[in-house]
Amino acid sequence: MRADRLNINNEDILFLGETDIDVVNQAIIDVNPKLVIIDSIQTMYSEELSAAAGSVSQVREITSQVMRVCKSRAITTIIIGHVTKEGNIAGPRVLEHMVDTVLYLEGERYFSYRILRGVKNRFGSTNEIGMFEMREEGMCEITNPSDILISEREDNPSGSCIVSSMEGTRPILVELQALTAQTIYGYPKRTANGIDYNRLALLIAVLEKRVGLMLGSQDVYLNVAGGLKINEPSIDLGILMATASSFKNQPIPKDMVIMGEVGLTGEIRRINLIEKRLKEAERLGFKSCIIPENNKKDLKEKYKLDIICVRDIGEAMKKALK
Repeated sequence: MRADRLNINNEDILFLGETDIDVVNQAIIDVNPKLVIIDSIQTMYSEELSAAAGSVSQVREITSQVMRVCKSRAITTIIIGHVTKEGNIAGPRVLEHMVDTVLYLEGERYFSYRILRGVKNRFGSTNEIGMFEMREEGMCEITNPSDILISEREDNPSGSCIVSSMEGTRPILVELQALTAQTIYGYPKRTANGIDYNRLALLIAVLEKRVGLMLGSQDVYLNVAGGLKINEPSIDLGILMATASSFKNQPIPKDMVIMGEVGLTGEIRRINLIEKRLKEAERLGFKSCIIPENNKKDLKEKYKLDIICVRDIGEAMKKALK
C-alpha cells in the first residue's frame, strides 16, 4: 500500500522481514545489493549475546557485523535508529561513534516540514542541510525554503518581522511572531516556541534595561513560524524588534529584514555570512535590511536593498518602528 501511494514500481527493491542479524547478513551476502537499509537497529538482535535487543552490547555487536559485511563488499548502508523525545538516539550513543556519517531528521509532529541535518561526517562537511515537506506522496524536497516559510504573511500586523538564519551554508528567511499581553498573575509568563526559552528571557531583560520598555507586567509569547527551531544568535535583534513592535502596537515594515546579534549592553554585534543573507533577501524582493554597523566593512558588492546599519537596539528601534 505504501509503495503504491509513493508511486514506486521497481522490481529491484527487495524486502526482508527479519530481526536476526545472522539471517540478514546471509541475505546481504547472497543478494549483494548496492544499498542496504536497516530499520531499525534497536529491533535487531544476535543470538550470540544474551542481552535484550536495543541494549548497548546488542547495538555495538550488530553494527560491527553489518559494517564488516557491507564495507568488505563496498555496499552503502543506512542504519536507522529511533530517537527519544529529547532528540537523542534511544539507548546507547555508541552507534554514533561507530558509523561514518550521522544524519538527523528533525521536525515537529504537527508541522509538515522536515530538516535533514548532518551532525557527523568523516568524509565531508556537516554544514549542509536538506529541507523537505511531508506530503501524501512522501517527503518532497523544498528547493526554496524561504519563500515557503514567509508565503502566508499577507498583511502586516504588529509583532511580526522577518529574520535571516543560516542553516549550514544556506540562508533561510523566517517569520518571527511576538505577542505581549497584560499579565493577570503576579509573575509574568514567558513562552518560546522555536527558540531557547532562556535566550528569550535574557533578551527581554536587555530590552527593559537598555531601552526602558516596561515588560515586567507583560506576558511575552514568541513563535517561529513553520515549526522550525533556530539557535543562531543572528535572530536576536529580530526577537527584540518583534517584541517591541507588539508592545508598542507599531508594525515593522513588511518589506524589511532584520538581522544581528545582541549583547548584554544593548550593542548590535556583527554576524557571519552577511552577503549570503543579503542576496537571499534581495532575491525574494525585500526592500530594506537592518544589519550590524560592524558588518558594513564586509560588504563587497552593491545591493538594491536599502541597507541600514545600526550600533545598538535603541537605534534599531528608531529605524524599524517609525
